[in-house]
Formats: sequence, C-alpha cells, structure tokens
Amino acid sequence: MYTLRDAGHMRLLDELHERGCLPYDLEGATIFYAGPTPPAAGRPFGAVGPTTASRMDFAAPELHRAGIAATVGKGVRSQAVIDACVETGSVYFVATGGAAALLAQRVESGEVVAYDDLGTEALRRIVVRDFPVFVGVDVKGSCIYDLE
Repeated sequence: MYTLRDAGHMRLLDELHERGCLPYDLEGATIFYAGPTPPAAGRPFGAVGPTTASRMDFAAPELHRAGIAATVGKGVRSQAVIDACVETGSVYFVATGGAAALLAQRVESGEVVAYDDLGTEALRRIVVRDFPVFVGVDVKGSCIYDLE
C-alpha cells in the first residue's frame, strides 16, 4: 500500500501524463489517503489516519483507469469515482477517522518512494497487517453511504 495526499496526487498525475503510465510500480496498488506523522517509539509512524477521500476525487478516476486497484480514505466519493470503480473493477475502502494512533500500530514498515520534499504528503510505500477497513464502494458501484 502507498500513502499519498493532495499535493502528491498532483505530482503523480503530472508524471502519469508525461510517461503515459503509472510510475513507481503503482500498477495494481492501493493508495491510502493519509499523511503519516513522524516515527514513534518502535513504529514507522506516530499516527496515520485517513484523509477525506473526496479531496482526491479530482485525480482518482484517472488513477483507477491507469491501474490503481484500490483507494482508502474516509467519507463519500463522487459519482465519477464510483463509475471508475465499476469500469475498472477497482474498489474504495473506508478507514475510520479519529483512529490514526490505532492504524499506525498496524503499519509494519514505511519508506519514502518519491516527493520527499512534500514532507507528510510524500509518496510512501507501507506494509500493513490486519489493517481495519470496510468496503465503501465495490466493483458493482454499490456504496456503503447509499441509504436508500
């Protein structure tokens, strides 16, 4: 899984447009919308909580079509993102907001892959175990937030 937020998404889109494909071995990857805090004792990060996913809706459809398999964030997604999930067979997972310290305990390792100058918004590869999420949008376009 990789972490990435707003500024990193803009750079990733620029690279996608320049190269014509996803850089950094992101094909089939999951992007977690998060900006981890500095390391805590014995852990890669002090906290790593989900960012509001709709902030990345400007980039998500194009990234799904380019090969991202899943995204993780909090909150609802636009219809364009839902449509991209259906079109590409990708999914959106929801992580609980306010649980950043708990989520950080599930991260076994993390390393900056690109955009180090963006600080917390750098592209990081993380390894997680027993990471608590639920399906927010599935491959059929069903959305957990649709209460009708």
